[in-house]
Amino acid sequence: MYFLYADESGDVGMSGSPCRYFCLSGFVIHELSWHDTLENIINFRGRLRSQYGLKLREEIHAAEFMHKPGNLSRIPKSMRLRILRDTIDFQAGLNGVSIINVLVDKSKRKADEDIFGIAWTTLIQRFHNTLSKKNFPGPKNSTDYGLLVVDRTEEVKLRALSRRMRRYNPVPKAFGTGAFAIPISTLVEDSVHRDSAHSYFIQLADVNAYFLKQRYDACKYVKKKGAKNYFSRLGPALCTVACNKHPEGIVER
Repeated sequence: MYFLYADESGDVGMSGSPCRYFCLSGFVIHELSWHDTLENIINFRGRLRSQYGLKLREEIHAAEFMHKPGNLSRIPKSMRLRILRDTIDFQAGLNGVSIINVLVDKSKRKADEDIFGIAWTTLIQRFHNTLSKKNFPGPKNSTDYGLLVVDRTEEVKLRALSRRMRRYNPVPKAFGTGAFAIPISTLVEDSVHRDSAHSYFIQLADVNAYFLKQRYDACKYVKKKGAKNYFSRLGPALCTVACNKHPEGIVER
């Protein structure tokens, strides 16, 4: 089984929203690599504690980390940005990890379109495609399934969306009109909603989603510090097969 830990950056609003982009990032790991990866994360967090004073129980929530740090204001802002950079670099060095990314440009969508639905449908579809074609790193079992674990989001809406995709999932044809019916057969159970404060894996996905958005719409501080392209540092961990039209596999909608 593969676990997809996912988080968002930006918002889905179409009217009066300060964000042009809504981003999703999914951290994918096979069950057989889960314990080793968790141990690596715990060791990494121990290094962050030693170097920067970030406690193991303190959450890395990128947007708040940088802009509303609360008690973490004891760590200088430049150091907090360095922690996020180190978190990106740490993931790039992990074995058996794959990171799927979806970006929705709301300026290119119609005012009545469901941005949440577009983004999550795309993420689930690419997870299914990559899993069913055995393109994730890990054991090449004859059959593998996937479980979606997410930061707290619109639970009812996401549950309804994933259940519908198991039954009815039209995928537009690349050429011509019409669509193929490709039900999502690899996803088991409803999505599991976790408080990211209690999941190191979701915190990694949060950092990735944050820097995906910063790449396209960087805040003043990130621009000033030359951190706009930190996302690219994920390098070998990026799931490039998710979209062969983009060099880093970002699925743009």
